[in-house]
Amino acid sequence: MPQLSQKGLMMPQSPIRKLVPYAEAAEARGITIHQLNIGQPDIKTPQTALDAVKKADIEVLSYSHSAGFLSYREKLAAYYGKQGIAIEPSDIIISTGGSEALMFAMGSVTDPGDEIIIPEPFYANYNGFATASGVTVKPVISSFESGFALPPISEFEKQITSKTKAIIICNPGNPTGYLYSKEELDQLSELVKKHDLFLIADEVYREFAYDGLQHNSVLNQREIDEHTIMIDSVSKRFSMCGARIGCIVSRNKELMATAMKFAQARLSPPTLAQIASEAALDTPQSYFDEVISEYVDRRDTLVAGLEAIPGVRVAKPKGAFYCIAELPVKNSDDFAQWLLESFEHNKKTIMVAPAAGFYSTPGEGLNQVRIAYVLKKEDLIEAVALLKGALSLYKD
Repeated sequence: MPQLSQKGLMMPQSPIRKLVPYAEAAEARGITIHQLNIGQPDIKTPQTALDAVKKADIEVLSYSHSAGFLSYREKLAAYYGKQGIAIEPSDIIISTGGSEALMFAMGSVTDPGDEIIIPEPFYANYNGFATASGVTVKPVISSFESGFALPPISEFEKQITSKTKAIIICNPGNPTGYLYSKEELDQLSELVKKHDLFLIADEVYREFAYDGLQHNSVLNQREIDEHTIMIDSVSKRFSMCGARIGCIVSRNKELMATAMKFAQARLSPPTLAQIASEAALDTPQSYFDEVISEYVDRRDTLVAGLEAIPGVRVAKPKGAFYCIAELPVKNSDDFAQWLLESFEHNKKTIMVAPAAGFYSTPGEGLNQVRIAYVLKKEDLIEAVALLKGALSLYKD
């Protein structure tokens, strides 16, 4: 057969989805799986968003503007304004999910052979986006003991070369749930200004900040407006993962003009999903208050349950809805597969995401898993009990 591309062969598998065949086989055997591996909330999508699509009076399902509906961008700019972020509609390009926005950002600021620096562990698909762009990820490891706080700036500077173009952060973090402080963003601001780099911030979990803490947006670092790029999405905020609507936001006009070329090349974001996303912005604050209260309860339930299992450690998240747990196993990939192939209790098991796939440094995270607390409290309690039972039986 004709030869496949090296880029395609090098594309990493998703640690979140690579175990799906084993899960499907388990379900075919009649096993119920508590899926802790994927950030798919069970929170109901706002009814306003669903109703907007149902009521849409459309005779021709046409393209939108490549940057997305102006009405949506205006409304989105107003939403950011309420968050204390002054943005114009022209500073926003609507994308097909946050993933496409990240690809637009990476395509706009890097060339093949360039490098980007990312604190690890990080969202696994950053590796895939970098591979697709011919870019090398230079990781800076954050520590479990610090709860995955920002590593020392000196560690970033060790990785900076003439090929370095950007630093990427996720705030609050996937997979760690860490929430960067204003002081940490100030440190990064000084760094990108000193070395003339872009700072790309994935802020799709901005609403999910706990324990009285506040989310700090990179767009409020006004002294580095020309350096900052923000990535956002409706997926988690409104429990609309299937809408596939995100955006790239920057006050750097040249950057946005470049990103627009990528947007034009893919024509436009999906029309019906934009209608739903625009309507979702009318969701009252009470919705988020209830959702955040629910996630805090789930987090506390999960963390307490994990800490009660012998040999398990967990870094308590400050935001998002993920945590990293260390397990008393040598290889969490093997353990996660064993859970689906060989373990069940009362015809039930669990599915977790092996954390090594969230690192770029070989050998890191081998005994860690990412757990998404997107299930109801009673399901989390049962899932933790299943994990405890499985660990008592598992042999490396």
